Amino acid sequence: MTRRSLFREDLAWAAFLLVLAAGFGLVKHWSLVNLSFQGKLVAHLEEMRAQRRQVEFQGVRTLNLLQAHELFQKGQSLFIDARTPEEYQELHIAGAVNLTPEKLTKPDNPLLAGVAKERQIVVYCATANCDIALKVAEKLQSLGFTQVAAFLGGFKAWDEAGYPVDTSK
Repeated sequence: MTRRSLFREDLAWAAFLLVLAAGFGLVKHWSLVNLSFQGKLVAHLEEMRAQRRQVEFQGVRTLNLLQAHELFQKGQSLFIDARTPEEYQELHIAGAVNLTPEKLTKPDNPLLAGVAKERQIVVYCATANCDIALKVAEKLQSLGFTQVAAFLGGFKAWDEAGYPVDTSK
């Protein structure tokens, strides 16, 4: 056999394996493929995400956009931005402090020094699909903070609603 014929044979086997893998994938995940054809896949995935969140973060209270804004207007809640420092510096909810999950692992975090354990705290991250706010809220609860809630809409929803934002540190 020549090199060219060996290459064609290898290519044919690779194509066969690719088609076989795609076929098995379609069979295995046909329900998702079918939902996609019906235009219902995104809603199904959102429902699955919500169910997973309920199980994984069952002890964390959550807020929607209106509830978070009401707390903001009262002016008594500490808003914590759990996004990266770069995202925070670019734009954040007015008055929020930046506290990433990595900063929470440090003992005696200076951002939390002097914050009463019973103070209302609202944690947010980038978007509704982000779980970082839930993780930070859960960690704050484990540190003894009793009035912690995760704002699930994220900064994107806040900004799009036209609510107060800031660039100062």
